[in-house]
Amino acid sequence: MLPELFSIGPITVYSYGLMTAIGIIAAIWIGEIQMKKTGIAEEGFLFGMGIACVIGGYASSKILFWITILPELVENPSRILDFASGYVVYGGLIGGVLTAYVYCRIKKVDFWKSFDLVAPLVALAQCIGRIGCFLAGCCYGQPTESACGIVFEKSLYAPTGIKLFPAQLVSSGLNLINFIVLYVLWKKAKLKKGCVGAIYIINYSVGRFFLEYFRGDLERGNVGSFSTSQFISFFTLAIGVAILVIQSKSRRMDG
Repeated sequence: MLPELFSIGPITVYSYGLMTAIGIIAAIWIGEIQMKKTGIAEEGFLFGMGIACVIGGYASSKILFWITILPELVENPSRILDFASGYVVYGGLIGGVLTAYVYCRIKKVDFWKSFDLVAPLVALAQCIGRIGCFLAGCCYGQPTESACGIVFEKSLYAPTGIKLFPAQLVSSGLNLINFIVLYVLWKKAKLKKGCVGAIYIINYSVGRFFLEYFRGDLERGNVGSFSTSQFISFFTLAIGVAILVIQSKSRRMDG
Protein backbone atom coordinates (compact mmCIF):
# COMPACT_ATOMS: atom_id res chain seq x y z
CA MET A 1 0.00 0.00 0.00
CA LEU A 2 2.54 2.54 1.19
CA PRO A 3 5.86 0.84 1.99
CA GLU A 4 7.86 4.11 1.87
CA LEU A 5 6.39 7.16 3.61
CA PHE A 6 8.92 9.83 2.69
CA SER A 7 12.61 10.50 2.19
CA ILE A 8 14.90 13.18 3.58
CA GLY A 9 18.06 13.18 1.54
CA PRO A 10 19.55 9.68 1.70
CA ILE A 11 17.24 8.67 4.58
CA THR A 12 14.00 6.85 3.73
CA VAL A 13 11.29 6.38 6.34
CA TYR A 14 9.52 3.04 5.88
CA SER A 15 5.96 2.55 7.12
CA TYR A 16 6.71 -0.81 8.74
CA GLY A 17 9.61 0.52 10.79
CA LEU A 18 7.74 3.66 11.78
CA MET A 19 4.59 1.84 12.94
CA THR A 20 6.68 -0.71 14.83
CA ALA A 21 8.53 2.13 16.56
CA ILE A 22 5.27 3.90 17.41
CA GLY A 23 3.89 0.68 18.90
CA ILE A 24 6.96 0.11 21.05
CA ILE A 25 7.14 3.73 22.21
CA ALA A 26 3.42 3.77 23.07
CA ALA A 27 3.76 0.55 25.07
CA ILE A 28 6.79 1.79 27.00
CA TRP A 29 5.22 5.20 27.67
CA ILE A 30 1.97 3.74 29.04
CA GLY A 31 3.90 1.09 30.93
CA GLU A 32 6.13 3.64 32.66
CA ILE A 33 3.04 5.52 33.85
CA GLN A 34 1.50 2.32 35.25
CA MET A 35 4.79 1.20 36.80
CA LYS A 36 4.98 4.48 38.69
CA LYS A 37 1.34 4.20 39.85
CA THR A 38 1.66 0.63 41.07
CA GLY A 39 5.16 0.91 42.49
CA ILE A 40 6.25 -2.35 40.87
CA ALA A 41 9.58 -0.84 39.90
CA GLU A 42 11.44 2.45 39.94
CA GLU A 43 11.03 5.05 37.22
CA GLY A 44 12.95 4.18 34.08
CA PHE A 45 12.87 0.44 34.71
CA LEU A 46 10.44 -0.34 31.89
CA PHE A 47 12.36 1.84 29.46
CA GLY A 48 15.52 -0.13 30.12
CA MET A 49 13.68 -3.45 29.97
CA GLY A 50 11.92 -2.36 26.79
CA ILE A 51 15.21 -1.60 25.04
CA ALA A 52 16.66 -4.92 26.17
CA CYS A 53 13.55 -6.82 25.02
CA VAL A 54 13.54 -5.10 21.63
CA ILE A 55 17.14 -6.20 21.07
CA GLY A 56 16.53 -9.72 22.39
CA GLY A 57 13.22 -10.02 20.57
CA TYR A 58 14.50 -8.90 17.18
CA ALA A 59 17.53 -11.16 17.45
CA SER A 60 15.34 -14.13 18.37
CA SER A 61 12.80 -13.40 15.62
CA LYS A 62 15.59 -13.27 13.05
CA ILE A 63 17.16 -16.50 14.29
CA LEU A 64 13.82 -18.30 14.10
CA PHE A 65 13.32 -17.03 10.55
CA TRP A 66 16.76 -18.35 9.60
CA ILE A 67 15.75 -21.73 11.00
CA THR A 68 12.57 -21.80 8.87
CA ILE A 69 14.55 -21.15 5.67
CA LEU A 70 17.63 -23.18 6.58
CA PRO A 71 17.80 -25.06 3.23
CA GLU A 72 17.75 -21.72 1.38
CA LEU A 73 20.50 -20.33 3.60
CA VAL A 74 22.70 -23.32 2.80
CA GLU A 75 22.28 -22.58 -0.92
CA ASN A 76 22.48 -18.80 -0.53
CA PRO A 77 24.29 -17.76 2.70
CA SER A 78 24.11 -14.09 1.69
CA ARG A 79 20.46 -14.03 2.86
CA ILE A 80 21.80 -13.94 6.41
CA LEU A 81 22.86 -10.35 5.74
CA ASP A 82 19.32 -9.27 4.75
CA PHE A 83 18.01 -7.43 7.81
CA ALA A 84 15.37 -5.42 5.95
CA SER A 85 12.88 -8.32 6.09
CA GLY A 86 12.51 -11.85 7.35
CA TYR A 87 11.34 -11.89 10.98
CA VAL A 88 9.06 -14.31 12.82
CA VAL A 89 6.79 -12.75 15.47
CA TYR A 90 6.83 -15.84 17.65
CA GLY A 91 10.61 -15.69 17.80
CA GLY A 92 10.37 -12.09 18.93
CA LEU A 93 7.85 -12.93 21.65
CA ILE A 94 9.89 -15.84 22.99
CA GLY A 95 13.12 -13.85 22.94
CA GLY A 96 11.42 -10.83 24.47
CA VAL A 97 9.93 -12.80 27.38
CA LEU A 98 13.23 -14.54 28.12
CA THR A 99 15.06 -11.21 28.00
CA ALA A 100 12.48 -9.66 30.34
CA TYR A 101 12.90 -12.53 32.81
CA VAL A 102 16.67 -12.13 32.91
CA TYR A 103 16.36 -8.33 33.17
CA CYS A 104 13.93 -8.61 36.10
CA ARG A 105 16.22 -11.04 37.89
CA ILE A 106 19.16 -8.69 37.47
CA LYS A 107 17.15 -5.69 38.70
CA LYS A 108 15.50 -7.74 41.47
CA VAL A 109 11.99 -6.85 40.27
CA ASP A 110 9.01 -9.24 40.49
CA PHE A 111 8.85 -10.80 37.02
CA TRP A 112 5.24 -11.96 37.26
CA LYS A 113 3.90 -8.56 38.26
CA SER A 114 5.89 -6.96 35.47
CA PHE A 115 4.69 -9.58 33.00
CA ASP A 116 1.05 -8.92 33.91
CA LEU A 117 1.50 -5.17 33.45
CA VAL A 118 3.41 -5.49 30.17
CA ALA A 119 1.29 -8.22 28.53
CA PRO A 120 -1.60 -5.92 27.48
CA LEU A 121 0.93 -3.38 26.19
CA VAL A 122 2.66 -6.00 24.05
CA ALA A 123 -0.73 -6.68 22.44
CA LEU A 124 -1.13 -2.94 21.84
CA ALA A 125 2.32 -2.71 20.24
CA GLN A 126 1.46 -5.67 18.02
CA CYS A 127 -1.81 -4.01 17.03
CA ILE A 128 0.01 -0.89 15.84
CA GLY A 129 2.86 -2.87 14.30
CA ARG A 130 0.50 -4.94 12.15
CA ILE A 131 -0.73 -1.74 10.53
CA GLY A 132 2.88 -1.28 9.44
CA CYS A 133 2.74 -4.81 7.97
CA PHE A 134 -0.34 -3.81 6.01
CA LEU A 135 1.26 -0.64 4.67
CA ALA A 136 4.41 -2.52 3.67
CA GLY A 137 2.53 -5.51 2.26
CA CYS A 138 4.29 -8.15 4.34
CA CYS A 139 2.44 -10.90 6.26
CA TYR A 140 -0.17 -10.82 3.52
CA GLY A 141 -3.18 -13.09 3.13
CA GLN A 142 -4.25 -15.67 0.61
CA PRO A 143 -5.99 -14.74 -2.66
CA THR A 144 -9.71 -14.30 -2.11
CA GLU A 145 -12.86 -13.37 -3.99
CA SER A 146 -14.64 -12.07 -0.89
CA ALA A 147 -15.79 -8.48 -0.54
CA CYS A 148 -13.18 -7.88 2.20
CA GLY A 149 -10.30 -8.57 -0.18
CA ILE A 150 -7.52 -5.99 -0.52
CA VAL A 151 -5.64 -5.25 -3.74
CA PHE A 152 -2.04 -4.09 -3.39
CA GLU A 153 -0.97 -1.80 -6.22
CA LYS A 154 2.45 -1.24 -4.69
CA SER A 155 4.13 -3.60 -2.25
CA LEU A 156 7.59 -4.79 -1.32
CA TYR A 157 6.32 -8.30 -0.58
CA ALA A 158 2.67 -9.02 -1.42
CA PRO A 159 1.47 -10.03 -4.90
CA THR A 160 0.06 -6.98 -6.66
CA GLY A 161 -3.09 -6.63 -8.72
CA ILE A 162 -5.07 -9.44 -7.06
CA LYS A 163 -7.45 -9.49 -4.11
CA LEU A 164 -5.89 -10.79 -0.92
CA PHE A 165 -7.39 -11.57 2.46
CA PRO A 166 -6.50 -8.63 4.78
CA ALA A 167 -4.59 -10.83 7.24
CA GLN A 168 -2.61 -7.88 8.63
CA LEU A 169 -5.73 -5.86 9.49
CA VAL A 170 -7.47 -8.87 11.04
CA SER A 171 -4.35 -9.54 13.10
CA SER A 172 -4.28 -5.89 14.18
CA GLY A 173 -7.93 -6.10 15.23
CA LEU A 174 -7.39 -9.31 17.18
CA ASN A 175 -4.45 -7.74 19.00
CA LEU A 176 -6.57 -4.67 19.80
CA ILE A 177 -9.27 -6.89 21.32
CA ASN A 178 -6.59 -8.78 23.24
CA PHE A 179 -5.20 -5.50 24.57
CA ILE A 180 -8.62 -4.31 25.78
CA VAL A 181 -9.49 -7.63 27.44
CA LEU A 182 -6.11 -7.95 29.13
CA TYR A 183 -6.01 -4.35 30.31
CA VAL A 184 -9.48 -4.64 31.88
CA LEU A 185 -8.48 -7.90 33.58
CA TRP A 186 -5.28 -6.32 34.87
CA LYS A 187 -7.09 -3.25 36.22
CA LYS A 188 -10.28 -4.85 37.55
CA ALA A 189 -10.10 -8.62 38.00
CA LYS A 190 -7.48 -8.89 40.78
CA LEU A 191 -6.13 -12.15 39.40
CA LYS A 192 -3.15 -14.01 40.84
CA LYS A 193 0.28 -12.91 39.67
CA GLY A 194 1.14 -14.19 36.21
CA CYS A 195 -2.45 -14.93 35.17
CA VAL A 196 -2.89 -11.89 32.92
CA GLY A 197 0.37 -12.72 31.19
CA ALA A 198 -0.75 -16.33 30.80
CA ILE A 199 -4.06 -15.25 29.26
CA TYR A 200 -2.13 -13.11 26.78
CA ILE A 201 -0.12 -16.15 25.70
CA ILE A 202 -3.30 -18.27 25.38
CA ASN A 203 -5.25 -15.64 23.44
CA TYR A 204 -2.40 -14.92 21.05
CA SER A 205 -1.66 -18.59 20.44
CA VAL A 206 -5.28 -19.43 19.58
CA GLY A 207 -5.77 -16.35 17.41
CA ARG A 208 -2.51 -16.88 15.54
CA PHE A 209 -3.22 -20.56 14.94
CA PHE A 210 -6.48 -19.89 13.11
CA LEU A 211 -5.27 -16.77 11.32
CA GLU A 212 -2.44 -18.82 9.79
CA TYR A 213 -5.00 -20.59 7.60
CA PHE A 214 -5.59 -17.26 5.83
CA ARG A 215 -1.93 -16.25 5.42
CA GLY A 216 -0.41 -16.32 1.94
CA ASP A 217 3.30 -15.80 2.68
CA LEU A 218 4.32 -19.45 2.69
CA GLU A 219 8.10 -18.96 2.76
CA ARG A 220 8.03 -19.12 6.54
CA GLY A 221 8.05 -22.92 6.34
CA ASN A 222 5.89 -25.67 7.73
CA VAL A 223 5.97 -28.73 9.98
CA GLY A 224 3.87 -31.45 8.39
CA SER A 225 0.46 -30.03 7.55
CA PHE A 226 0.92 -27.05 9.90
CA SER A 227 2.78 -23.82 9.31
CA THR A 228 5.78 -23.15 11.54
CA SER A 229 3.75 -20.62 13.54
CA GLN A 230 0.87 -23.05 13.99
CA PHE A 231 3.28 -25.71 15.20
CA ILE A 232 4.79 -23.28 17.71
CA SER A 233 1.26 -22.30 18.80
CA PHE A 234 0.70 -25.77 20.26
CA PHE A 235 3.67 -25.29 22.59
CA THR A 236 2.95 -21.67 23.54
CA LEU A 237 -0.70 -22.55 24.24
CA ALA A 238 0.41 -25.38 26.52
CA ILE A 239 2.84 -23.05 28.29
CA GLY A 240 0.14 -20.40 28.73
CA VAL A 241 -2.34 -22.90 30.17
CA ALA A 242 0.33 -24.34 32.49
CA ILE A 243 1.25 -20.89 33.80
CA LEU A 244 -2.44 -20.02 34.31
CA VAL A 245 -3.12 -23.23 36.25
CA ILE A 246 0.03 -23.03 38.38
CA GLN A 247 -0.27 -19.33 39.18
CA SER A 248 -4.02 -19.60 39.85
CA LYS A 249 -3.24 -22.13 42.59
CA SER A 250 -0.59 -19.88 44.08
CA ARG A 251 -1.34 -17.94 47.24
CA ARG A 252 0.40 -14.85 45.91
CA MET A 253 -2.05 -12.22 44.76
CA ASP A 254 -1.26 -9.51 42.19
CA GLY A 255 -0.98 -6.13 43.85
